[in-house]
Amino acid sequence: MLIDVHAHWGPWFFSMEVGPIAVNLELMDRFGIDLQLVSSIEGIVYDAPAGNRALAEQLPADDRLRGMLVIDPRRLDEARADLRDLVAGNDRWVGAKIHTEYSRTPITTPAMQAAIELTTEFGLPTLVHTWGDTVLDLADLAARVPGSRLIAGHMGAAAWRQVPEAARRADNLWFEPCWSAPDADRIRWILDRIGPTRLMFGTDATLIDPSVALGALTAAALTPTEAEAVHWQNASTLFAL
Repeated sequence: MLIDVHAHWGPWFFSMEVGPIAVNLELMDRFGIDLQLVSSIEGIVYDAPAGNRALAEQLPADDRLRGMLVIDPRRLDEARADLRDLVAGNDRWVGAKIHTEYSRTPITTPAMQAAIELTTEFGLPTLVHTWGDTVLDLADLAARVPGSRLIAGHMGAAAWRQVPEAARRADNLWFEPCWSAPDADRIRWILDRIGPTRLMFGTDATLIDPSVALGALTAAALTPTEAEAVHWQNASTLFAL
């Protein structure tokens, strides 16, 4: 079993020709991904409500797809409407996604805390973009919001050595390691320090080919217990899949 907790649907503004949901499904078929949690690119980089509603029309395309509702912390009234109208009572939506840079909302701001309080109110695990030391900021935010369940997308990228400290600061924080330029041995290094129960598989597809994330896990030489936890068990438990 393989669950991808960090994927996207829709056209990117980079020089690459991706967009149709068929691209997601082809990558899942090619790499043996059983479930993929997707957020809308339009929602992340341009218009969260429009992107969420566009993704709602795509999710029925395949039973292996699950939705991650994009939250723009600058537009929380609209986010609440999306949570009420799209997510409530619909088990195809399983989480939320917040990109701090495209929304121009640092993790340390009151608006970000309000966004996390909102997703927590609706019971949604929330994947938050982290880069650099912001992985520690997310840990502090997780500790401040009781009941929140947060996933550090990219687990700080080049600041991955901060993960053990982030894990120490908050026990309601998980880590997702996809990165376009991964350093060698980082997965093994982190597993040896925090164990396998806080790490989960993500690809950043369709921006990054899933082979990058899968190669990093292969290089880490996971034990059977670690592989089960990272490949699917942690995600299945956190997102109630």
